[in-house]
Amino acid sequence: MRAARLNTTQHSLTLEEVPLPEARPGEVVVKVEAAGVCLSDVHLIDGSLKPLLLQGDTVTLGHEVAGTVHELGAGVTGWREGQRVVLQAGENRGGVVHTLGVDYDGGWAEYVATPAATLVALPDDLPFEQAAIIPDAVSTPWAAITQTGQVRPAEPVGVWGVGGLGAHGVQLLRTVGAFPIIAVDPSPAARERALAFGADLALDSGDPDFRTKVTAATNGLGVAAAFDFAGFPAVREQAVKVLAPGGRLVLTGLTNKPLVVEDGTRFSYLKQQILGHYGSEPQHVPELVALTAGHRLDFSRSITDVYPLDEAQAAVDRMITKEGNPLRLILKP
Repeated sequence: MRAARLNTTQHSLTLEEVPLPEARPGEVVVKVEAAGVCLSDVHLIDGSLKPLLLQGDTVTLGHEVAGTVHELGAGVTGWREGQRVVLQAGENRGGVVHTLGVDYDGGWAEYVATPAATLVALPDDLPFEQAAIIPDAVSTPWAAITQTGQVRPAEPVGVWGVGGLGAHGVQLLRTVGAFPIIAVDPSPAARERALAFGADLALDSGDPDFRTKVTAATNGLGVAAAFDFAGFPAVREQAVKVLAPGGRLVLTGLTNKPLVVEDGTRFSYLKQQILGHYGSEPQHVPELVALTAGHRLDFSRSITDVYPLDEAQAAVDRMITKEGNPLRLILKP
């Protein structure tokens, strides 16, 4: 079969012919119908993000995957060949999370082998392209909002960075009843997208009246929860300055740079919090599939374009250049 393989030492992505995976005991082989292209994949290719648990130096990328069951391994029950599924973006092995398409072979291929426990059934009317992005692009902000940030109805919130995670964050915050939702991004196109996805206010992070506008929109309190989906130190420092008393800053965007809190005494006096966040838990993908099946959520606007697997490098390049302001690109074998 064909697979897009990353050499992590040479930082090279090549389309290769590799053996079709076999379903070992407890595993299922899935025929891939759609696989998302994420900025994390870009960072894996350029080396700024490194697999921690990969055995060897080569891996098939792709952690957002949907398809149909092709083969059942020994001992697997509850699934049937041809069944429509989406894959969790990783699995917990003895308390350590191994990420699909990072620590073991993922879905930028015609077929992928995965533990049966990582499968989530899909309804017939949910397109594979939309289902594929639920793990990570949607489940990560969903977990950040509902679990780490614990956003409650009518709480004022801020979203910094309206890309693949942040745009869905806006949509999901509206679903849980946050108000007002303030989106922050230097890009005019991103701010327009934020408003289309349900933000009540979209601000330029470089606006000299930024703090005044946030204060006015929140009745003088500031935001109860601020979500950093960008991963830049300046974003985090700006978010801290507009937190309400008892407010929490949720760090979802990844960076290896330090976070500076200018006034630690004020931060402590107001009992504010900084919370780290990564990925999602097993229950979050089924929750989102159910909400989508129930027409509470719609991700049709999230799919900017679909590329054949042979053009994986072109899709990666587009994520880098941001031509056309893509939200999510899909590879289809």
